[in-house]
Amino acid sequence: MSYAAYKMMHWPTGIENCASGFVTNCRADFTPQIPLNHTEDLESDWSSRRGIGPVPNLIVTAANVLELYVVRVQEEGTREARNSTEVKRGGIMDGVSAVSLELVCSYRLHGNVESMAVLSIGGGDVSRRRDSIILTFQDAKIAVLEFDDSTHSLQTSSMHCFEGPEWLHLKRGRESFARGPLVKADPQGRCSGVLVYGLQMIVLKAAQAGSGFVGEDDAFGSGATVSARVESSYIINLRDLDMKHIKDFIFVHGYIEPVMVILHERELTWAGRVSWKHHTCMISALSISTTLKQHPLIWSAANLPHDAYKLLAVPSPIGGVLVISANMIHYHSQSATCALALNSYAASVDNSQELPRSSFNVELDAANATWLRNDVALLSAKTGELLLLTLVYDGRVVQRLDLSKSKASVLTSDITTIGNSLVFLGSRLGDSLLVQFSSGSGASTLPSGLKEEVGDIEGDVPLAKRLRRSSSDALQDAVGSEELSLYGSTPNNSESAQKAFLFAVRDSLINVGPLKDFSYGLRINADANAMGIAKQSNYELVCCSGHGKNGALCVLRQSIRPEMITEVELTGCKGIWTVYHKSTRGHNADSSKLADDDDEYHAYLIISLEARTMVLETADLLTEVTESVDYYVQGRTIAAGNLFGRRRVIQVFERGARILDGSFMTQELSISLPNSETSSGSDNSTVMSVSIADPYVLLRMTDGSILLLVGDPATCTVSINSPAAFEGSKKRVSACSLYHDKGPEPWLRKASSDAWLSTGIGESIDSADGGPHDQGDIYCVICYENGALEIFDVPNFNCVFSVEKFASGRAHLVDAYSQESSEGSEKPINKSSEELAGQSRKENVHNLKVVELAMQRWSGNHSRPFIFGILTDGTILCYHAYLFEGPDNASKVEGSASAQNSVGLSNVNASRLRNLRFIRVSLDAYTREETSNGTLSQRITIFKNISGYQGFFLSGLRPAWFMVFRQRLRIHPQICDGSIVAFTVLHNVNCNHGFIYVTSQGILKICQMPSTSNYDNYWPVQKIPLRGTPHQVTYFAERNLYPLIVSVPVHKPVNQVLSSLVDQEAGHQMDNLNLSSDELHRTYTVEEFEVRILEPEKSGGPWEPKATIPMQSSENALTVRVVILFNTTTKDNETLLAIGTAYVQGEDVAARGRVLLFSIGRSTDNNQNLVSEVYSKELKGAISALASLQGHLLIASGPKIILHIWTGSELNGIAFYDAPPLYVVSLNIVKNFILLGDVHKSIYFLSWKEQGAQLSLLAKDFGSLDCFATEFLIDGSTLSLMVSDDQKNIQVFYYAPKMSESWRGQKLLSRAEFHVGAHVTKFLRLQMLSTSGRTSATAGSDKTNRFALLFGTLDGSIGCIAPLDELTFRRLQSLQKKLVDAVPHVAGLNPRSFRHFRSNGKAHRPGPDSIVDCELLCHYEMLPLEEQLEIAHQIGTTRSQILSNLNDLTLGTSFL
Repeated sequence: MSYAAYKMMHWPTGIENCASGFVTNCRADFTPQIPLNHTEDLESDWSSRRGIGPVPNLIVTAANVLELYVVRVQEEGTREARNSTEVKRGGIMDGVSAVSLELVCSYRLHGNVESMAVLSIGGGDVSRRRDSIILTFQDAKIAVLEFDDSTHSLQTSSMHCFEGPEWLHLKRGRESFARGPLVKADPQGRCSGVLVYGLQMIVLKAAQAGSGFVGEDDAFGSGATVSARVESSYIINLRDLDMKHIKDFIFVHGYIEPVMVILHERELTWAGRVSWKHHTCMISALSISTTLKQHPLIWSAANLPHDAYKLLAVPSPIGGVLVISANMIHYHSQSATCALALNSYAASVDNSQELPRSSFNVELDAANATWLRNDVALLSAKTGELLLLTLVYDGRVVQRLDLSKSKASVLTSDITTIGNSLVFLGSRLGDSLLVQFSSGSGASTLPSGLKEEVGDIEGDVPLAKRLRRSSSDALQDAVGSEELSLYGSTPNNSESAQKAFLFAVRDSLINVGPLKDFSYGLRINADANAMGIAKQSNYELVCCSGHGKNGALCVLRQSIRPEMITEVELTGCKGIWTVYHKSTRGHNADSSKLADDDDEYHAYLIISLEARTMVLETADLLTEVTESVDYYVQGRTIAAGNLFGRRRVIQVFERGARILDGSFMTQELSISLPNSETSSGSDNSTVMSVSIADPYVLLRMTDGSILLLVGDPATCTVSINSPAAFEGSKKRVSACSLYHDKGPEPWLRKASSDAWLSTGIGESIDSADGGPHDQGDIYCVICYENGALEIFDVPNFNCVFSVEKFASGRAHLVDAYSQESSEGSEKPINKSSEELAGQSRKENVHNLKVVELAMQRWSGNHSRPFIFGILTDGTILCYHAYLFEGPDNASKVEGSASAQNSVGLSNVNASRLRNLRFIRVSLDAYTREETSNGTLSQRITIFKNISGYQGFFLSGLRPAWFMVFRQRLRIHPQICDGSIVAFTVLHNVNCNHGFIYVTSQGILKICQMPSTSNYDNYWPVQKIPLRGTPHQVTYFAERNLYPLIVSVPVHKPVNQVLSSLVDQEAGHQMDNLNLSSDELHRTYTVEEFEVRILEPEKSGGPWEPKATIPMQSSENALTVRVVILFNTTTKDNETLLAIGTAYVQGEDVAARGRVLLFSIGRSTDNNQNLVSEVYSKELKGAISALASLQGHLLIASGPKIILHIWTGSELNGIAFYDAPPLYVVSLNIVKNFILLGDVHKSIYFLSWKEQGAQLSLLAKDFGSLDCFATEFLIDGSTLSLMVSDDQKNIQVFYYAPKMSESWRGQKLLSRAEFHVGAHVTKFLRLQMLSTSGRTSATAGSDKTNRFALLFGTLDGSIGCIAPLDELTFRRLQSLQKKLVDAVPHVAGLNPRSFRHFRSNGKAHRPGPDSIVDCELLCHYEMLPLEEQLEIAHQIGTTRSQILSNLNDLTLGTSFL
């Protein structure tokens, strides 16, 4: 491996920071909704139903992923709530029936977000200004982002960098820092502070509303909003204020100037010295004057506990600050202080005064907190318990603190309140939850139906109800019955602080991190005969993820493998369709029709072959009825579908169409001669493609013209209509589609500028005839061969939206009429035509046109339409619509339009969708395929309900599922059947909401979606709860079992724990431990380890442990591996399970460990003796890694590496290597080479020689490196050594004894280095797949033996390192250098600096830069076509060459 590519395949999911703010809309947009019909009883009704109020956005970050969500609240009794039939999570609370998160935008940044704050705008609920997001990045970078409506994306409003040579003095000579920059914002939005390099406070002054900096943007006013901006910054050196060790800081409420409170430690102490030196922390309050740049100290408080670590600002009207430490909570303000002891370790300064204690013991280290109300804080402890802290106050004086327990929830990494009744628990260790809370006066506000469900947050009561719909962690333990009631803990108090809080989980974001280890095994429904790329979908990754009670096994599969119901052979298929038919369908029974539309079974399946058509009845059995129906069966069918509210079926063939009522034809149309006078050759023009939107059918003919069939619902007949707009036009249509804007409030009407259209009164105007018009509007989307796109309304064919050069894939589409007014949003296009002409000599771009179009808006209250276009080279363009009311563009547009054409201008302009815009959505996960001119079958099949999911299926050479969740597309390939030629949905008795597809081998399969996986993730995932922490997993292939190390926390009495720690051999007594009797009977939490052997469930249910191997007390299992040992007595190989353990008994006891060997029985019926111990032996030192080496067992025990042979009854050491390794974290073996990674001493490369029976060191890395994972990388005949470290880097070394700089082969040389930005915990070597056929001419023997390394990280991301040949590498590297400047990077981050090796202050010689970053290269496809050609031209290659290289890389690594 001289060269490689780094490619992410699954992006991080573990949420580290979350915040809420009004980013996409301002507070004034939420008008209070007052019920109209109440008059006199308004007061009484309104007080019991607290409205949910303005709801801000939720912003979350996971490593380098930034996502902005809008919170959709569905109130009970509104139209949406009545229309949706499904049971929502959490019941009804406060008049709200459902709350869900909907994605606004998601970005992958070139840098990990260290901390995040929202710079808000003061000024009450009527403010027209919006909040901005402040992000900080490693070392000292700060970016301020705001949401821009015109582009529907986040824009950088300012960047602040305090790195580099001119800011070197800020570090004060230090090189490494414990944490990255920390940002906090003033609650009134006047400034924010960023703590960098431990001691430097950067104050960012916010721009005032009236200042000129914001003023010029106000010019395009008319109610346009302006976001908070940062005007200037300056630095306060906190060391000058005599602060040394800063732990936290915060801005407090209720002062005229911003006041910053800083928690710092005057002199450090540590655990062994606490009895002499404690209460070393203090807080200081500084008044920040941003204009004078002064910061006087206004008050301070000393003698806080040494383990205080977090500040919490108490909201107005109370003010002040809470200091949270492990054993106490302190409240401090300028006028009052009070404290609360949480457990028996809490002590006052001089141990004299009695502290107020909470009624239960709890430890609050590593807690997160947020405010539910201005006097109630929600604390999330490290165990996942939720605690309520109530401040009992009088005026502005806090008298005491009350802590009350609530139920347990997920282990949080950050927590934020959204509005006045929602809270978001962000988690890195489990699924993140969106919870609604209500502070009723007691449980009486619960609706009657939910009373029984109040109770534990972890029960699994409504599991069966929610198995289909909810996220897996909610199945597991999130908040089981979803209702929990929290009561204060002081019922005996007179002015009791007992406020009941009710909680309901409303939504959850799935998380698969932290991936500690994974193994690669066969799926249950694997197909043994699969070949090539289809074979990959036989495998799955079984990952250890989560911690404690959030521990789970995540089963990840990159591709979907459907559950097959039946299959039949069927050759030569061109297309399949299913249609509905009900004989007794009433004409006006539309209210009942809406309800059971979804559950109606299909009646007929129509199969189009090359020269005939088959018709099957889809009742209980599929029976062919081709002979007995009036369908056209003599030739192939182009399309079939339902018209007139499913009362009729239309079947379109090449020269005609038939309307059928069930099996009887009611009308036949001939489409052979549309208009014989226009062209002589038009009589051989046949139908090419069809799009059906009840009651219209759009046909595209082979000569590039289009026809519209218009249905009359009253008579159920159809007439042909050739649109007048296209009569004399010379422009050939390359693709077209009808779009039905469904629903009572059609979405596109909002984009029109007519007032009466946008108010939604339009329904009453349309529905005079009672026909299907009250179900929305129909539009026709057309793409011409020159690449332009136009949208027409049907049936009048007025152009309502047009855009030039749709095919070139711009980032935004804006209506051409309104384009002149929005200056600078689009570059003028005239210059690019001659550039294109120059480059088309090299590339045939001129025939790049759209071959298929689809526009669809899936169900959902706020869903927006998508447009998909497939180009001839296989690129899929995906656009998502949004609304932007530009400034006053009406007058300008009329002026510009009238210059062009004055005919019928007024009505053209009235109906323009001038507020409609589209933003391009990136599609990472699909692989492009060239479309040859022969196959022009439809590839996109839209589905509304396949097992409850919606989206579309892309058939073709590389089929894929595009599913829509939260307005985001999730792309899951389906590679198990190779190429798929036809696809359709099927819903009948035996196949509930399933589907049918036909493979290119000629097999028709009827399938259903696997129900156990959750598809709202980058890869489909199934989570199996373990209720313990998983540590390591391995795969036993013969029986398809997964042995797994799990540790479960157990509470034990202290005297038991102590007795187990005493060294047994020395036989010490416990007399010298001067502990009182009550201290001995307290409990202490110990992790108990066991090895569980899990078997995948055949039905796809939860996996059951087949056997459990418990460890002894205070013995930790460190490693479990399946090893193949050569039995020297019987001379045959045995497959055994080897476990390495260590006794953890404190620093006074010499370390010991055991090696255990188990055999796994063959018998499947009784699980009792599935595993039996065959050998165990105690060794000195912890046994941290095991591996089998050519039939021998290699054991790393403490600082020794020993090789053993297996006699069948015992292990005998035959060779050892006594190295300086301190603790081996990983062992890898290829042939007779050994690679070991040490926790501190980097990697060693050893070899084993059989004849001399010796382990010898070949070479090692001379540097010091804290290894996380190691593996061999094989590329043809070259062997490289890969290692990942604690600074989130990976390095590739190689062994070259002939090179002079390797010191005669003692030193490993660096071949590449790269900063991943996440801790890589495991590498897995997988053979790369051959990219079929195209490279066969150049492929030598080297290409066949090529392996990539799949890796998992602690952020929940999965990626791979794949070797490249030099030519491809040079091409992609020069492209990468171009893209650094060509792409506007979010938050202004530099991808090159992000990928530099981080050494954290240690000396490091930079290695060669021979890994290309696919995270940057994937931006190439998102550039407009003109820029793609330009960049390819500059680096001396072609666009098709670059895209084929990237595609080959995707195909070669499409594992799983």
